[in-house]
Amino acid sequence: MKVTKTKLPCVIVIEPAVFGDDRGWLLETYSQKRYEQAGIKDKFVQDNVSLSGKGILRGLHYQYPHSQGKLVQVLAGEVFDVVIDIRPGSPTFSQWVSQVLSGSNHRQMYVPAGFAHGFCVLSDIVIFSYKCTDYYSPSTEGGIIWNDPDVGIDWPVDEPVLSGKDSEYPRLKDIPKDKLPQYEETV
Repeated sequence: MKVTKTKLPCVIVIEPAVFGDDRGWLLETYSQKRYEQAGIKDKFVQDNVSLSGKGILRGLHYQYPHSQGKLVQVLAGEVFDVVIDIRPGSPTFSQWVSQVLSGSNHRQMYVPAGFAHGFCVLSDIVIFSYKCTDYYSPSTEGGIIWNDPDVGIDWPVDEPVLSGKDSEYPRLKDIPKDKLPQYEETV
């Protein structure tokens, strides 16, 4: 398993070992012991899988309170995956990282609690998997508009297909700080 740090603290990219032969391949998508050694000590309590078509953009989502950490990966297809630090007071507040995740590169992205997440589908279809550290809580979900000019994500699409909810989210600067996950400095 290869672990790559990003410019955002605690956001990491994981490339599980893939074992293959002429019959196909096998990979271990999660092992608590191995992921703890990589710095992911979260307990995952819910798994989700979504199916989306080309050009669909899901996000940028978060929950607060009941913030969710996520371990995300693509089972089939390809996405442009984005993570944003939305914790007021954080030295990396409003900064983002991206990664192409696909069924062929097998990469995973770890999204810590307190960060917003979204993705845009690059392939005809995608099957996307999320491991979550807290349960879905509709009353605490929030989001940031996908094309917030202050965040400046360089999406690979100009006119994505959005849900009604995703198309109406506010800019990050317009969300009251007490409605965002809080930054806690670690020693």
